[in-house]
Amino acid sequence: MLYLNVDQLRRCMRTLDSSLAFYRQSANDSVDREVFRNAIVKSYELAQETAFKLVKKALKAYGHGGRKLETTPIKDVLRLAAVHGLMTLEEVERWFQYRDNRNSTAHDYGEHFAEKTLLLISPFLQDIATLADVLQQKLGQGDEAPHA
Repeated sequence: MLYLNVDQLRRCMRTLDSSLAFYRQSANDSVDREVFRNAIVKSYELAQETAFKLVKKALKAYGHGGRKLETTPIKDVLRLAAVHGLMTLEEVERWFQYRDNRNSTAHDYGEHFAEKTLLLISPFLQDIATLADVLQQKLGQGDEAPHA
């Protein structure tokens, strides 16, 4: 029996949400704003990595091998999540955007990042919450098998 604990994903979500709130409250050219922007970037990255690890673990419950999943491109992992009802196709498309944007954040922590990424944070937070709920429902403690 596989049990997924989504507490860390929910914590990432709360941290990202708080960082965004502090960012919005800070003065435009302040050091605080830069600190909160950096916190958003790191929280965004951590939330994605945590989500991807959980999705890979969940896919193991559906018979996908762990070693193969580790070498499978993340977009293919997301497609598999949709096949097994862990995400909708619309959610997968948004996760593609999040992944592409996250890859950009590795090279751009400035205002350009803020403009593009801040537009994605609200739907991203909702998609994290939805994913955590679905994973908990399908593979939460007490469930003996995945519900296809």
